[in-house]
Amino acid sequence: MSFKRLEADDFVVSADSVSSTLWSGDIPTLTTFFTSSTQEAGSSGNYYLSIYQTASNDTTAAVQFNIAYGNSNGSGSLAFNTAIDGKSPTSTIYGQYQNLVIGDENTNFSFGDYTADEFFALSIERARYKEKLFLGSMTLLISGSGGVLSLTDNSQTVTSVQFNEAGRVFQIVSGSAGTVVTGAGGSNGYSNSGSYGWFLPDIGTILLNPQALAASPANGGISFAYSGSATSSASPNETPMTSLYTAISESTDAGSFKLNSEETITSDYVFVRPRSSEFNYSENPSFISGSTGEVLYNDFINNPQVYITTVGLYNDSNELLAVAKLSRPLLKDFTKEALVRIKLDF
Repeated sequence: MSFKRLEADDFVVSADSVSSTLWSGDIPTLTTFFTSSTQEAGSSGNYYLSIYQTASNDTTAAVQFNIAYGNSNGSGSLAFNTAIDGKSPTSTIYGQYQNLVIGDENTNFSFGDYTADEFFALSIERARYKEKLFLGSMTLLISGSGGVLSLTDNSQTVTSVQFNEAGRVFQIVSGSAGTVVTGAGGSNGYSNSGSYGWFLPDIGTILLNPQALAASPANGGISFAYSGSATSSASPNETPMTSLYTAISESTDAGSFKLNSEETITSDYVFVRPRSSEFNYSENPSFISGSTGEVLYNDFINNPQVYITTVGLYNDSNELLAVAKLSRPLLKDFTKEALVRIKLDF
């Protein structure tokens, strides 16, 4: 075994972006949408609706994303206390996303040039992606009485990226797979009620602007109907969420939600350079006498030949940190130099 101290220029750091399908089963487009009656009837059903790729009682069923509805006035669900106006599950959802996304509970959401006091939130289940959503990969179909609307993000057309507490922010516009289609609001793909929402790739969340969807086709919408007022039903907050679920699952008969994920893999490359005068001898018992420490054969003194099979990375305390195995033994003698590249992924 021989040692050599590595220098700063022996290390190179590389970052590679890797994209992959997002939905369960490695399918690129989600076309089947199911809910769970158990989840809807539970306490969480007052706040969000979980969407599965198959029937919830199927052994392969897994949550793909959740639908929530937020309203700053508390509309869309019954109040926690009838003596206190405006405090309900929908107002809780609105305040939660204000803190998470905007970072200011006194600032409303602004979709393009339209300030909204309500939104739909599609939060992608965290187990579906490793790091973030892949820009320009979204195509979401939503149906209404005025037709079917295809939505995507404008990440491929913006010249400067906006940031907030949730990271990067992109507008949701009409189009597909990152390609913007001119809408009623102009070439930017907006409706006359602003953009169709926000695409937040760093937290795996899509916020939809209900007013843009509810607008008439002439104004860039699809006449999407939903209830934003309190009802007397047993699960009142499900009304707006179920409306959006139906609009997504029944668009073009089957529904279509295409979205990919993205991960940045950081790799450290270590370059080990055995020079011609280095690493030519071995401590193997077939090379050196165990009793005297002498080289067994004279030919090994002036013309040694060894094979490098393993490279170990040690710290200054002589602790082994990593081991690299060569794909095949590397012949080394005084007439040869080598360059071994080792990749460490984190």
